[in-house]
Amino acid sequence: MSSKANNAVIDHGVAVRDEEGFDIAAVDTWIKHRRPEIKGEPELTQFPGGASNWTYRLAYDNADLILRRPPAGTKAKSAHNMQREHDLQLMLKKHYPAVPTMVGYCEDTSLIGSDFYVMERIEGIIPRKNMPRDLSLDEAQVRQLCTAMLDKLIDLHKVSYVAAGLESMGRGGGYIERQVEGWIGRYEKAKTWNVPSARRIKRWLRENKPRQERLCVTHNDFRFDNLILNPDDPTEILAVLDWELATIGDPLFELGNMLAYWVQADDDRFAQATRRQPTHLKGMFTRQEVIDYYCEQMGYDDVDMTFYEVFGLFRLSVIAQQIYYRYHHKQTRNPAFKNFWFIVHYLHWRCKRLMKQRRRER
Repeated sequence: MSSKANNAVIDHGVAVRDEEGFDIAAVDTWIKHRRPEIKGEPELTQFPGGASNWTYRLAYDNADLILRRPPAGTKAKSAHNMQREHDLQLMLKKHYPAVPTMVGYCEDTSLIGSDFYVMERIEGIIPRKNMPRDLSLDEAQVRQLCTAMLDKLIDLHKVSYVAAGLESMGRGGGYIERQVEGWIGRYEKAKTWNVPSARRIKRWLRENKPRQERLCVTHNDFRFDNLILNPDDPTEILAVLDWELATIGDPLFELGNMLAYWVQADDDRFAQATRRQPTHLKGMFTRQEVIDYYCEQMGYDDVDMTFYEVFGLFRLSVIAQQIYYRYHHKQTRNPAFKNFWFIVHYLHWRCKRLMKQRRRER
């Protein structure tokens, strides 16, 4: 791939949104206090999206950095805990090289109106809903990329969180109970008149909780669009991004959550319309192939993934409903959220289909 083609597929920032700018001079002084070798004035751009934490690029003459901060108006620090996100990556880096290198965390909110942290930028391709137009992978390369993605997840789940000093990032045993009751509670709080009661699904989840609980470091948003690919070899994963939801959790919950976003080539048209990553490409694993490969590599025998898949779909329905709740109550006017209530119906239908299939197999 030529350097010109490389540049066309690499993920770049855009101009900073007017209402989301900050005092770049103050941040520049803070950075150079920690990295005095950095030269020049930073060129500031912002990465699009920003539904959660806001992400900026600061390009210097001899350094390329990323700044992460919570969105304006955030009141609950626990919802956008910059220090936790920074510290987890700092400690995990020694055991999981795919984590970006941290520059530092700033708790002084007077600089930009919030705390923030800075890390080194890793240049590469971020595979979003579709691969970049100028990037073409054949079936074998797609399969290689899919395998590499799953290997990165497996490597993470094999990290000893005790050796990494991350015990405090989780709440210990009882993870399964907390997840089930926590997401049921979130759905009940966000429910509107036009979505299902979910009584059957809630009862089924409570009655079918797995007896065995495994604990490891989990990312909790492990998708292709949180990966950076090597521009010279797009089947190689350089880094895993967006660690704000990471915790000490059950790896099979993470797998189930990931599969909820995994739209394969033969899924129905509604699933294809909601796809957010290129899992439909020829050469990608099916959901069952993902399960089989993951369990084989982890040494898990006779795992029934039905509970975890149902939970993952229900969890995704709650996320969609929480977004729709904001639109329904005019807390946002984004027209993209207008029909999210229908997504909730669809995801619950898929939950019930899996539950019915489980009954037939027993």
